[in-house]
Amino acid sequence: MKGAYVARPAVAVLALAGGAVVGVCVVALHTYWWGLLVGILTTVALLVAMPGGWWRRLPFALGWSAAVVVLTVQRPEGDYLVEQSANGYLLLGAGVGVLLGGVVGLRHHAAPEPRD
Repeated sequence: MKGAYVARPAVAVLALAGGAVVGVCVVALHTYWWGLLVGILTTVALLVAMPGGWWRRLPFALGWSAAVVVLTVQRPEGDYLVEQSANGYLLLGAGVGVLLGGVVGLRHHAAPEPRD
């Protein structure tokens, strides 16, 4: 039982890093319609497949959103990585959805009772 408590922070750090990596990839490819589609589908698939909780889904969502937020600020040369287009706005909207998915995943869903 003690090993589970030790592993939780490591799982959270890995989920945070994984979310950041996926977020950076989505920002890098969002200008192409297929890149945005693959990035959002990958993010949704990972959020659905990942068990909910403070140590897994929420850190993934926070890492993804943090990567998108950090990469949307103005760069030193005056331009942005996320452009003002439909794809850029969809990416920012997806960021809100990813955060909501991470927060909704905190709620404990009881396993359904087996029927006789």
